[in-house]
Amino acid sequence: MRKPPARPPIVPEDINIDVLEDTLSFYIRTINLAVSRDLDERLEGLDVAKGTGKITTLLLVDDYPGIRPSVIAHLILRDRSAMGRLIDQMEGHGLIRREVSPDDSRAQELYITEAGAALAVKIREIVPKQSRDFFSFIPEDEQRLVMDILRRAYRRIVGLP
Repeated sequence: MRKPPARPPIVPEDINIDVLEDTLSFYIRTINLAVSRDLDERLEGLDVAKGTGKITTLLLVDDYPGIRPSVIAHLILRDRSAMGRLIDQMEGHGLIRREVSPDDSRAQELYITEAGAALAVKIREIVPKQSRDFFSFIPEDEQRLVMDILRRAYRRIVGLP
């Protein structure tokens, strides 16, 4: 049997991504992975690195003492069990604490710890800078336009006005 002629290797520049070329979802998922990797590198060694939802949870608990896990879960699109694991992890790192709600003994309220508040201060410095640096190749006016579009999409998805 004859061997087929040797072909040059296929390289990324030669690839057409088929129907994905014209889908927002492909680009959003791919950019999410790249942004998450970059952010994790910048957060290396901090208790909110690796995984999604920890930063939002930390900031919401810091901003809204007594917030219930169900409210955060709604805003970060997590189911009850995933939210429970996230809270367990953050509580284990000493970032937040739970208390039984005085209004409803079946409900929990979340509060920031001293360590969590200190970390929230660091996060508020790191995250905006990481976003600016990561997307620095996009002019600011275009970033504002994309931000407006994504903000509207997010608010619609989570049911906010």
